[in-house]
Amino acid sequence: MVYSGEGKEEEMEVALQPQAFVILATAAVGLMVAVTAGIIYLTIVEWRDRRRRKREEQAAAIPKRRRKSLG
Repeated sequence: MVYSGEGKEEEMEVALQPQAFVILATAAVGLMVAVTAGIIYLTIVEWRDRRRRKREEQAAAIPKRRRKSLG
């Protein structure tokens, strides 16, 4: 014999499972977007830093060459 309360609990469990999957899938997509954004940010920062260091090295090397040719 099925009581009216038992059927509703099963229906709620079945309804909550897809909702839980949607929440987990949304969280997974959100985390992937956050990680991807972090990787892009770190790549851009490294690229800018590498460019700045190269520019500083070139600027520091030019006066040394001029000193040698003058002296």
